[in-house]
Amino acid sequence: MNRSKCSVFTPKDFLDLSGRDQVGRALRQLVLAGELIKFGRGLYAKAKRSKLTDKIIPVKPLPELAKEALTEKLKVTVVISVETEAYNAAESTQVPTGRVIAVKGRVSRKMAFDGRSIKYRYVGMNEKPAN
Repeated sequence: MNRSKCSVFTPKDFLDLSGRDQVGRALRQLVLAGELIKFGRGLYAKAKRSKLTDKIIPVKPLPELAKEALTEKLKVTVVISVETEAYNAAESTQVPTGRVIAVKGRVSRKMAFDGRSIKYRYVGMNEKPAN
């Protein structure tokens, strides 16, 4: 896990090593050990211990993990939201939180950690892809 450049994992990533049941048990053990966090059905992320609270937290903020999971694991196109575009163009002073992600296509998977969740905004096909 530490050598992987990815921060997000699914059980499918490890099925070449063993069967689904054993992979599931190994992932649950890594969650209990504090090496991974689970932030959605079948979605795991690298974890670390917070220096401030001493709690187990993800290595990246939840919006970044969600975007990585959507684009790399779930093959959903993420685009720049209208709010982010307005803020970047200095047309708005409200800073987008990143917890609303604009996507092309349907997403039925819930992503959340520690009481914070990601919401999706479905956009048309003529929107620009996010960088």
